[in-house]
Amino acid sequence: MAKKQEFTKSLKDLNTTDLKARIQEDQLRLKKLEFAHAISPLENPMTIRGLRRDIARLKTELTKKEMGI
Repeated sequence: MAKKQEFTKSLKDLNTTDLKARIQEDQLRLKKLEFAHAISPLENPMTIRGLRRDIARLKTELTKKEMGI
């Protein structure tokens, strides 16, 4: 739970271009992880879930900033 709070606090300091760049980087990393998992099982497949959730948090923060909230 503490990791999530630290992650969201660090997002508030980023501007929209940084958020978009981070989203693209994480989406690419997610595709690579999913591909690697399809070939041979990952040691910890929960990393895929965590990365998907991080991307969702990034997109939420981006939407908030674009709306001016």
